[in-house]
Amino acid sequence: MWRAFTRLIAITVESSSSAQGAIPHRLLTQQFQAHSHQQINYLSLLNNRKMSSEKPKVVFVLGGPGAGKGTQCSKIVQRFQFTHLSAGDLLREERAREGSQFGQLIEDYIRNGQIVPVEVTCSLLENAMKNSGKTRFLIDGFPRNQDNLDGWNRQMDGKADMQFVLFFDCAEDVCVERCLGRGQSGSGRSDDNMESLKKRIQTYNNDSLPIIKFFEQAGQVKTIDASPDAEKVFEEVERVFLANGFQ
Repeated sequence: MWRAFTRLIAITVESSSSAQGAIPHRLLTQQFQAHSHQQINYLSLLNNRKMSSEKPKVVFVLGGPGAGKGTQCSKIVQRFQFTHLSAGDLLREERAREGSQFGQLIEDYIRNGQIVPVEVTCSLLENAMKNSGKTRFLIDGFPRNQDNLDGWNRQMDGKADMQFVLFFDCAEDVCVERCLGRGQSGSGRSDDNMESLKKRIQTYNNDSLPIIKFFEQAGQVKTIDASPDAEKVFEEVERVFLANGFQ
């Protein structure tokens, strides 16, 4: 269900701009609950297309910051004709889009290493899926916590078939080295720095790993050792997709 955020964002941005540090999450949650009865969502105006008549197949791609999710997704797109949707990239694009009502909200969450409210992320993902006209999707960096998963189930129930979770398992020191190197080479990402990385890793350990464990217990996780070079990692990725019926 599409929801309204206009009043929410005005309140949240005002609060976040007046405080140095983390977003006032309790206030945010209260405002979501207070306006949950509203059914008009600004994001729905971006696209009015219906989802393809064939139910989309979705692979969730998870792993710590710097695990190589984006690199491997690019290779999967070329080899298996998937459409790559990065939750982080969609949020950054929306943040940078002129006139966005969510730009400052998203910036504050990303800069503080926090997870953006699921209503925003799910709406961006659904719109991107509709716009593509495709039926195979890699959703990179989502769901990152229980709230993300619950939001996806609410909004996308019956609209897509989740195939499996592709989990890139990589040592923390390797991930940090990759992210810092990416930042030094001019990635343009405001979170490729040590201060943001510490927060992102803490968020990943506290919120994302339990979700991976949840899917693992359900037998839906395909774990890839992401420490080697990209080509060697993709050899394992390719085997997983072939074994699951993708050609």
